[in-house]
Formats: sequence, structure tokens, C-alpha cells
Amino acid sequence: VQLQASGGGLVQAGDSLRLSCAASRRTSSNNGMGWFRQAPGKEREFVASINWNGGSKLYADSVKGRFTISRDNAKSTVYLQMNSLKPEDTAVYYCAVARSAWGSRSGNDYQYWGQGTLVTVSS
Repeated sequence: VQLQASGGGLVQAGDSLRLSCAASRRTSSNNGMGWFRQAPGKEREFVASINWNGGSKLYADSVKGRFTISRDNAKSTVYLQMNSLKPEDTAVYYCAVARSAWGSRSGNDYQYWGQGTLVTVSS
């Protein structure tokens, strides 16, 4: 499975962006998916995850209420709607396919990773 993330860019604080992650085949429709991010000089951190049918979602406390994860299994695509962006949201964002049907906060529970898309939020 190959993952192609897109939608990153340079925005100002308070703006919105929507990230997309398209999977190369529909295997991912049976698996949970997640978004992680890595800021310069920092470790990768969990952002959000979603189970196979979109019925269960998890969010990091730092993004709860501002970010929304969703998926379209017909398109093998997962989305991350990011609102009220802050400079501390600046990072490379990675999507990933989970090993199971459920999302997870742990990167170890994911088997496939995309190449990342850069989000830069200026103050």
C-alpha cells in the first residue's frame, strides 16, 4: 500500500487547511488510519486516528476541537480538516494505515506510512 499525502502549505495563524491522504488500493478500507506529525527537532507525535468505518475517532488533546479526521472508503482517502491553526501546529504531517481495523495513538500500531506533507503556520 502506498500513501500519498497532500494539502500542506504556508498559512497564517487562525487559517484552515485540509490534508488528504490517498491510498494506492482499497486494502486500507478495512483498516484504521491515522495522522501523525513531526516538528523540527521534535519526536513524531499522534494527531488523530479513525477506525475502518469512521465510527470511532481519537484526537490528541492539542488538536481536539480544532481538527477533524474523516475518511471516504470509496476513494480510499482519509482527510484531516485543520481549523484555527496555530504556529505550534507547524510540522510535517504523515498519514498511516493501521495494522487493525481500529485507530491508535501509537505509531507502532501502523504498518504503512505516507511521505508527509509540510504545514507551516506563521504568527
